Amino acid sequence: SGDSASELQEWRPVIYRKCTDSLWLLLFCLFWAGLMFITGYAVMAGAAERLVLGYDSFGNICGRKNTPVKGAPLSGQDMTSKKYLFFLNSCSLEMQSLKISSLSLCVSSCPQEQLNSLEDLQSFARNNGSFLCLYNLNVSSYTLNPKAAQMCPTLPVPPSKSFPLFNRCIPQNPECYSKYASVLIRMVNEMDIFHRILSGILAGRDTVIGLSVLALAFSFILVLAFRFIRTLLVHTLIALVVFGLLFVSGVLWWLHYDYRNDPSTELETEKENVKFLLGYAIFSTVVTVVLLFLIFVLRKRLQFTVQLFRIVGKIIGRIPFLLFQPLWTFLILIVFWVFWVAVLLSLGTAGTAQSTSGGQVEYRALSGICYMAWYHFVGLIWTSEFILACQQMVIAGAVVTCYFNRNKNSLPPHPVLSSISVLFCYHLGTAVKGSFLISILRIPRIILLYLYNILNQKKNAKRLFKCCFCWFCCQESCLRYFNQHAYTTTAINGTNFCTSAKDADCILARNSAKLASISCFGDFLLFLGKVFVVWFTVFGGLMAFNYHRELQAWVVPLLLVGFFAYLMSHSFLSVFEVTADAMFLCFAIDMETNDGTAEKPYFVDQELLTFVRQSNKLTEGQKHKSTRPFQDNEDGTELQPMV
Repeated sequence: SGDSASELQEWRPVIYRKCTDSLWLLLFCLFWAGLMFITGYAVMAGAAERLVLGYDSFGNICGRKNTPVKGAPLSGQDMTSKKYLFFLNSCSLEMQSLKISSLSLCVSSCPQEQLNSLEDLQSFARNNGSFLCLYNLNVSSYTLNPKAAQMCPTLPVPPSKSFPLFNRCIPQNPECYSKYASVLIRMVNEMDIFHRILSGILAGRDTVIGLSVLALAFSFILVLAFRFIRTLLVHTLIALVVFGLLFVSGVLWWLHYDYRNDPSTELETEKENVKFLLGYAIFSTVVTVVLLFLIFVLRKRLQFTVQLFRIVGKIIGRIPFLLFQPLWTFLILIVFWVFWVAVLLSLGTAGTAQSTSGGQVEYRALSGICYMAWYHFVGLIWTSEFILACQQMVIAGAVVTCYFNRNKNSLPPHPVLSSISVLFCYHLGTAVKGSFLISILRIPRIILLYLYNILNQKKNAKRLFKCCFCWFCCQESCLRYFNQHAYTTTAINGTNFCTSAKDADCILARNSAKLASISCFGDFLLFLGKVFVVWFTVFGGLMAFNYHRELQAWVVPLLLVGFFAYLMSHSFLSVFEVTADAMFLCFAIDMETNDGTAEKPYFVDQELLTFVRQSNKLTEGQKHKSTRPFQDNEDGTELQPMV
C-alpha cells in the first residue's frame, strides 16, 4: 500500500544508519579479537623479565623463581636472592651470533676485590653468600674437587660492580674492562632495534610512570585554570609558555653539545640519543619562533578570548560533571596503555627455551613476531583514537542537550549520563569509523618515518618522504577538525558518520569565515596549554634520563612520554575545545533553522548572541528578531535538533 511504502521510505535512512554502524562496530570487535589472540600468544610465549633482569647459561632468570627446562639439569632454580649476572670468563669474552661465549651465572653480589685463588673464591662465598662457581659444585668442594678449575671462573677474578641497566657484573680492571666493553658494545649495536627499545622502556619504567603522573598534574591544573580564567591568568600562561620554550630550547642545545663531545659515546643507543637531541632541539626552536610570531600577531584579541572562555565556562558550570569526563577517559587510557605495554614487552621476548650440549639453554625467537608487533601498534593508535572520539561525542551530546533547551536554568537530569547512554546504544559505530579514518592517516606517517630512518644516504628520497610526511600531518589535522563537528551533528540529528560529516561540512563551508574568526584564538590558547604540558613533561624526562646515560635507549621511551603527555592534555583540555566548537555549531544550526519569531524562536542564549554580534562587528541598531549573523539556508539540509 501507499502508506507502507511511505513508512518504508521514512525508515530507510534509519535502517541504513543502523546497518553501517553495526558493521563498523563488528569490524572493531573482530580487530580486538585479533588483539586478544596476540595477547594470549605473548603471555604464553613471552618473558619480558629476561630483557632487564638477565638470565644465566642454564635458562634461569636472575632475581626470580624459574621452571625447569627439559634437558638442562641446572635450570628451574630459585634465583630470588641472586639478582646479578656474572660471567666466568669476563676478561676474555667472545661474541658469536649475538651471544657471549662465556658461561654466566646468577649471583647475589659481585666481587668487590680481586680473587686470586680457589681459596679466595671459597672465602668470598662463605662471607658474602655469593657463589661464583657452577650451581652443582658445593662451596666446601671449591678446593677439593679436581674439576673445580673448569667449574669456577678463570683466575684471577677481577674486581667488578653491578651495571645499572642489565644487572651485569662489570670488571673494573682496565684491561678486562676494555675487552668486556668492546664485546658488550658490539652486542648492543647489533641487537635488534625492537629489543633495544624494550630494554629502554623496562629500564626507565619508574621514570616513565613518574612523568605520566606529572603530565596528569599539569593537565588538571590547566583545566582548573581555564574554568576560572581571567585576563591576568591568560597573560601568566602565555609568559610561562614563552619563557619555558626559550629555556627548554636552550637546554636541548646544551645537552646535544654535551653528548656530542662526550668521548665515551660509542654505543648505538648513545648515538641515537645524540641524533634525537639534535632533532628535538631543532624542532623546539622552530616551534618556539612560530609560536612567538603567532602570539605577537594575535595579542590584540586577548580580551576577546577571555570573554569566549567565560561563556564556555558558563556552559560547563551548568554541566559540572563535564570537568570529570576527562578523568574517566584518562583512567581508561591508562588501563589500556598499561595493557598495551605489557603485551608489547611479552611479545618482544616471545621465544622457546631449548637445551643445548652441556645442559645449557638458549631462547630462540619465534617467527611472525614482527607482524604481530605491527598489528599491536595499529591497535594502540586505533583504540586510543576511539576512546578520545567517545569522549568528544559524550561532551558534544551534553552541550547539545544544554543548548537546545528553552529553560537554561532547568536542564534535563543527568545530561552527561544520558549522552553516554545514547553513545553506547546508537553511536559507537560512528566513533569507530571516525577513529579509523584518523588511524589510516597516522599509520602511513609512522611507516614513512621508519623508511626515512632507513634511507640514510639517499637525500632525494628523504626530501620526498618529508613532503609526504607533512602532507599526512595536514590531512590528519583537517580530518580531526571535521570529525569533531561530525560528532556534534550526530548528537543533534542522530544520523550516521557520513551524513553528519556532509551536513557539518555544508554548514562550516557557508559560515567558515565567521566561525573561524570566533574560535581561532581560543583554539590557539588551548594549543598553548597542550604545548605547555608536553614541553615541560619531556623536559623533565630529559633531565631524569640525563643522569642515567649508560646503555639507556631513552629515545623511544621519551617519545612515548611525549605522546602520552599530549594525549592527556588533549583529553583534559578538549572539554573546552569540544564545548566551544559544539556551541558555535549549534548556534549556526539555530540561526539557519529558526528566524527568531514567536513561531520559531532562537535557542541561543542572549549573552552568546551578544558575543557573536561583537565578534562579527554587527551594528548596534540591528534588532534581535531581524538579526541574521549567518546566511539563510534556503536549499540546504534542514537539521532538526533532537528533543
